[in-house]
Amino acid sequence: MERVALSPAAAELLVRLSALHGPLMFHQSGGCCDGSSPMCYPDGDFTIGGSDVHLGDLVVDGLPAPIGFYMSESQFGYWKHTHLTVDVVKGRGSGFSVEAPEGVRFMIRSRLFSDEESAALNGG
Repeated sequence: MERVALSPAAAELLVRLSALHGPLMFHQSGGCCDGSSPMCYPDGDFTIGGSDVHLGDLVVDGLPAPIGFYMSESQFGYWKHTHLTVDVVKGRGSGFSVEAPEGVRFMIRSRLFSDEESAALNGG
């Protein structure tokens, strides 16, 4: 059972971005404005804190390594009951996230886990 996935458009963009920036990672802080969107960084350019939660690794065909997705613990408290899909839309996002110069931004689409999915995630 996975907590986070990619839309086909996001996966395609990540292949292009990885060619430019090397291995990548995501972090979602849950702050205001740009912090409420998933931010994509070259792997290691953002320091993961002790209270950050690793939601999973996104496997993308054409990339040699998975892309880790992390979220602040406080934000995870709000999102722990949902499946997240990283998608991409036209528009300007944060200047800190590697997709910004492309004229697009990553965004999260979510849905509640079913009872069966919740049970699988909780070991039951």
